[in-house]
Amino acid sequence: MAALGRKNSTTTTTAAAAAITTVLFDLDNTLIETRKGDSLACRKLSEELTQEYGVPQELSSKVTTGYLKQFRKCPDNPKYSLDAWRISLWSKALGESYSYLNKAVYERWLELRYHYLALTGDTVSMLLQLRKKYLIGLITNGPSNAQWEKIQKLSLNQYFDLILVSGDLPWEKPDPRIFEEACQCLKVTPAECIMVGDKLETDIQGGIEAGLGGTVWIPTTEKPRLCAGDPKPDVTIKHATDIYSVLNRGPGAPELEDSSSNASDGS
Repeated sequence: MAALGRKNSTTTTTAAAAAITTVLFDLDNTLIETRKGDSLACRKLSEELTQEYGVPQELSSKVTTGYLKQFRKCPDNPKYSLDAWRISLWSKALGESYSYLNKAVYERWLELRYHYLALTGDTVSMLLQLRKKYLIGLITNGPSNAQWEKIQKLSLNQYFDLILVSGDLPWEKPDPRIFEEACQCLKVTPAECIMVGDKLETDIQGGIEAGLGGTVWIPTTEKPRLCAGDPKPDVTIKHATDIYSVLNRGPGAPELEDSSSNASDGS
């Protein structure tokens, strides 16, 4: 499978891909653009706070930025329901003068959030096409309630043969046991699987340690290139939707990056 990362090796790539029966995906910033979507939702909400509630523009920006910072730091608190926890975060962010808006603002934020997190048409098409030929699994790290909310609100169950949320299990990526659990549930061997994700330290490292047939990395703006000492994926692609062409190499397939030659210290 490592040959998938080498250019000008279409024959070897096709042979390696033929042995793959299962594609495992990460969720956040792989299939859905969580960081971008959350930022866009807060940006839009900031505008609405000013337009609809008369919150000064500078303050509305500070409120939404403050909320997003705290939300990312702690998206779930097991002592509270998701709604109660988030409303409390909005109360703090809005401050005493505007805390009375906390419930309305939270409900609007939730609506905007899932508008921006929705799967793109291309991603839906890719998942539907893959599932005609492969088993499809989702392995996501995060608190159970928060991750299952995404799964349910985005109607993701219909696209996957298996969904594992680390918050429901004793392990999280990169622990090989969460990948082994996926393999056991799907009745496949690790060598039949590839892992597609954006985080080298969890998705790629975990896939390597679990002995999967291959790993596919999607760089982010925060981590655009490999550095010396990073886990080495077999293939680097720009978008999750490229994976279908990777598995079905032929004319028009996206150019693959040779991950082994992409190692630099970024300087």
